[in-house]
Amino acid sequence: MAQGDRLNAKQIQHEFRKLQNAEDARHLARFFKTGPGDYGEGDIFLGIRVPAIRRFMKKYAGEIRFSSIVPLLRSKYHEERLLGLLLMVDKFETGDDSCREDIYRTYLTHTEYINNWDLVDLSAPKIVGVRLEKRGRAILYDLAESDLLWDRRIAVVSTFHFIRRNDFSDTLKIAGKLIYDEHDLIHKAAGWMLREVGKRDMNAEETFLRKFYCDMPRTMLRYAIERFPEDLRQRYLKGLV
Repeated sequence: MAQGDRLNAKQIQHEFRKLQNAEDARHLARFFKTGPGDYGEGDIFLGIRVPAIRRFMKKYAGEIRFSSIVPLLRSKYHEERLLGLLLMVDKFETGDDSCREDIYRTYLTHTEYINNWDLVDLSAPKIVGVRLEKRGRAILYDLAESDLLWDRRIAVVSTFHFIRRNDFSDTLKIAGKLIYDEHDLIHKAAGWMLREVGKRDMNAEETFLRKFYCDMPRTMLRYAIERFPEDLRQRYLKGLV
């Protein structure tokens, strides 16, 4: 296949699967918790590392139509879904407003396939966050109340884009909604976003923590205060603030 041709999904998958590695596939399946009852139960890996996926994406991004990306997003293989998401991010960043709207809507109608933390974290801020920067954000609150774990993670991680622009309101409101979430991956994501708020505005994070830290899951609290001075961190952990 000559570079410069327009590629369909089957051609992309054929080229991409040449990169697979059985040993790495076994390692990734363990790392992303694909066993019975785990959050990634049943996911299948080709054994292609993220740097290789990014190199492939950059090599072929200009030859791939958006219509060929959706089958990748629906793939049974984790890395092909990640490739599809990275291609969506690339086309979103370079596209016009109509293109961005199509990508944003496609993203939100396929969240069942954005079904692991890496898939969410590498795409949600760059698509959902960017699209909602100057728009109404009610969809994030709907996602935060979804029964789907990945919707809830998308809700809070998307706000990373706002945080980078010193806009913390939605992060803090959504984190407050997720305090009683039962899943550790949500505790980690919310704590991570709170920590990012604190990097930029310690007072904003501490105002939130003083209100909620006694009720926060331990994992969420630990992530949120990870960069605090040790004496202050210990006071939060011991409930002495």
